[in-house]
Amino acid sequence: MTDSPRQLPLVLAEPRGRKKPPRHLADLTEAERVEAVTAAGLPGFRAKQLSTHYFSRLVDDPAEMTDLPAGQRDELVATLLPPLMTPLRTMEADRGTTRKTLWKLFDGALVESVLMRYPGRVTMCVSSQAGCGMACPFCATGQGGLQRNMSTAEIVEQVVAGARSLARGEVPGGTARVSNVVFMGMGEPLANYKAVMGAVRRLTDPAPGGLGMSARGVTVSTVGLVPRINQLATEGIPVTLALSLHAPDDELRNELVPINTRFSVAESVEAAWNYARTTKRRVSIEYAMMRGINDQAWRADLLGDVLNSYGDWGWVHVNLIPLNPTPGSKWTASDPKDEREFVRRLEAKGVPTTVRDTRGREIDGACGQLAATEV
Repeated sequence: MTDSPRQLPLVLAEPRGRKKPPRHLADLTEAERVEAVTAAGLPGFRAKQLSTHYFSRLVDDPAEMTDLPAGQRDELVATLLPPLMTPLRTMEADRGTTRKTLWKLFDGALVESVLMRYPGRVTMCVSSQAGCGMACPFCATGQGGLQRNMSTAEIVEQVVAGARSLARGEVPGGTARVSNVVFMGMGEPLANYKAVMGAVRRLTDPAPGGLGMSARGVTVSTVGLVPRINQLATEGIPVTLALSLHAPDDELRNELVPINTRFSVAESVEAAWNYARTTKRRVSIEYAMMRGINDQAWRADLLGDVLNSYGDWGWVHVNLIPLNPTPGSKWTASDPKDEREFVRRLEAKGVPTTVRDTRGREIDGACGQLAATEV
C-alpha cells in the first residue's frame, strides 16, 4: 500500500504531568460521597440529596436544590458538583435527532459526544480520552495523538448532559431517557480502564446512586487490549464488548490497527470469545469498510472462518461500518456493491452481520473530526 500517513507511535499511558480534573460526585461511590460531605463538616445524608439532584432530577442549577439549606448549598455544590466541561459547539443533523457536542475540559482539552435518537431508544456515544494513543491511520482521533485520560466524572457528565437535554425537551420527539451508551467516541476505553469502569458503574448503579441503566445497554469498544478484555470478563458487569477488528489477517491489521503488533488477530478474537463465554453476552466485531483496502470478498471469507473457528453458538455478530472519511484522506468508504458482497459472504458462513446506520455524516459524525478542526 502506498501514500500511508506518518505512523504515530503507540501510546498506552497518558503523558505525565497533566493536572487532574476536580473531584466530582460522579467520581465517588456512595460511601465515598458520604465521607466527602462529612469531611467538609456537613451531615452525611446531604450526599444522597446531591446524588438525587444530579442523577435523578438532572439539576445543574444550585437554586433548584431547594431541599438543601441555603447557607450550605454553595459549599455542597462546590465540594461535590464542580463544573467539569463547557460546551463549545453543538451541531445537529437528522432533523435534530442527532446532536454532536464539542466540549472543552477544565484544562482546554477538547472531546466530543453524540446523542442519537431512534424510534424507541436514545444512544449516547461518549469519549473516554482526550485524543487517542492507538495511532490508527484512518481515524481522525488516532492521528491527533493522546493528550490525557478523562476522569470517571468527565465521562459520566457527557451522558448526564444528554439526559438533561432530553428531559428539557431540547431533542425532537418529546422527553425521554438515555437508554444506551456506547464507548465509541474519542479514545481507547480500555487504555483508561479504571475511569471507564467507574463510569460504567455510575451509569448502572441504581438511582439515586447512579443513572440506573441496564448493563446490557452499555457497549465498551476496544482495539484489542487483550489483558484488559480478560479483566473486563471478571468484573461481573455484563456490558456488551465491541472489538474493533477492521481486518481478519495480521499483515493488514498491523497497518490499520497498530496494537495488532502486540496482540494478534488470533489473540484478540480469542479474548473476545472468552468474554462471550464468561459473560454469556454476544460480542460485536466492528469492521470499518475501506475501499480497496479491507473490503475484498476473500477477506469476508477469511473473517467468517476466523470467527467460526470458535464455534457457531451465537457468540458473535459483525457490525460493518461505512467509513466516514476525513478530508483529503486516501481512506474512503467501500463501493455499495462490495459492501453487499461482503455481507453476503459472511451470512453464507452463518455469521450474523449488520451494516451500521450512519448518523451525522454532514456534521463530521466520526469522532475526532470536530475537535480536529478546532486545533
